Amino acid sequence: MFEIFNNLIYKNDNDFYFLFVTLCAFLLFFGAIAKSAQFPLHVWLLDVMEGPTRISALIHVATIVEAGIFLVARLLSFFIVIPYIMKLIVLIGIITVLLEGTLAFSKKILREV
Repeated sequence: MFEIFNNLIYKNDNDFYFLFVTLCAFLLFFGAIAKSAQFPLHVWLLDVMEGPTRISALIHVATIVEAGIFLVARLLSFFIVIPYIMKLIVLIGIITVLLEGTLAFSKKILREV
């Protein structure tokens, strides 16, 4: 199995299939997006918070979000090799920070009114 996967990655000794490696990196990052509630998949976090008890839901969400961030941190050396994926990570991060910050700020203002 490793030999088959190795043949999919490497063309010869010094060159590799850039499209396949980029696709693998994108799919791994998409898994981290899904686990850590990043921009396109950020709506599930509110649904999970309506769990059986608030404490169990909070523990569950905190564990899942940390797992997604840990996945990106562990695979950073793999992502650095592919500049398109690094640009995508930065873009998704900026959109998520701005979107979630705006949502949190609007909820705070609505509670005060």
